[in-house]
Amino acid sequence: MVSGFVTLIVFLLALGGMIFVHELGHFIAARWAKIEVEEFGLGLPSYKLATLFTWQGTEFTIHALPLGGFIRPKGENDPNVLGGLASASPWKRLVVLFAGPLMNLLTAVIVFSALIAFEGVPVPGSIKVDTVAVNSPAEQADMQSGDILLAINGQSVTEVEAAIAIIRQNLDKPVELLIKRNDEEFTIVATPLSSRKASEGALGVGLTYPTRPATLIESVTGGATVTGIQAATIAYLPVALIQGAIAPEEARFIGFKGIFDLFDVAVEEDVTSRQEVSAQTEGGAAPAARPTNWTLNLVGILSISLGVFNLFPIPALDGGRILFTLPEILFRKRIPQDWENMVNGVAMLLLIGLMLFVNVMDFVDPAQIPLP
Repeated sequence: MVSGFVTLIVFLLALGGMIFVHELGHFIAARWAKIEVEEFGLGLPSYKLATLFTWQGTEFTIHALPLGGFIRPKGENDPNVLGGLASASPWKRLVVLFAGPLMNLLTAVIVFSALIAFEGVPVPGSIKVDTVAVNSPAEQADMQSGDILLAINGQSVTEVEAAIAIIRQNLDKPVELLIKRNDEEFTIVATPLSSRKASEGALGVGLTYPTRPATLIESVTGGATVTGIQAATIAYLPVALIQGAIAPEEARFIGFKGIFDLFDVAVEEDVTSRQEVSAQTEGGAAPAARPTNWTLNLVGILSISLGVFNLFPIPALDGGRILFTLPEILFRKRIPQDWENMVNGVAMLLLIGLMLFVNVMDFVDPAQIPLP
């Protein structure tokens, strides 16, 4: 059992790191555009504990709330300040605004590339039992993680979806499963139950494909592909909600407590899986499965969410500020800075209110966290 303190440390490092990387992107782009940055703060804007050092006019500080970071560009909202952000050309402002979300997406590419390099590339042609749920029909039938599923009711299976379809066709009926374990083939009988939730699976097993080592190119291209698919999925969510393709409860916002709960589940599963692998190794047996990497996967998904959400055309977010920049690029006419500041200020108050509501709802009506 992992203590809440360990989860809290992982939560703070992961979420704080994602926010810090986002602000680092803005900082690097601002320096490239020769826009002066007055402060780069470690932690959320709050009581300043200390100034670490000053470099090329930028004061690097540490603040009381140890979560992420922020930058304070010179003349952020005043185009009359020379050398500041608001007085820079629209193209330079666009680069600075895009740089934060882009860094989050690049972080996700690195994370998923590392996961693919560690876990390998799936090899279709045979089906591997990845996980077996506790107290499930599969566990009661002595199915184990690492088993190779060869056939169901005498029908050979090589594709995961085909195997799932056969199982669903035999709900509440005993099925014969031909298993290969340690080069030995044998048959076991299990009963997929219709009473189990869809998220649990009728048999309680996670099916996947065996893997082979991934090349560097496969890891990087795979990481970029996964990031692109996840980003597109998140960007499509508002449309899906409007169209009714997704129920509102399936796409609800979660706050800090909800994210902490996600990390709690992920860290617990990762630690447990490593303990099981270690115990098998010490016992002289070859591990049946590799340890899980739910925490790293969660970091990748949250990095994408942070990057994409900040690109939504919502005033006060990077995407909203980008929206204000486009008329100047397209029509060479700038929206008055007073209007932009007023809209962004009101939007920021509304966002703070939404954040408070979401975080309160995390306690009043906690989101259902799917178990591994």
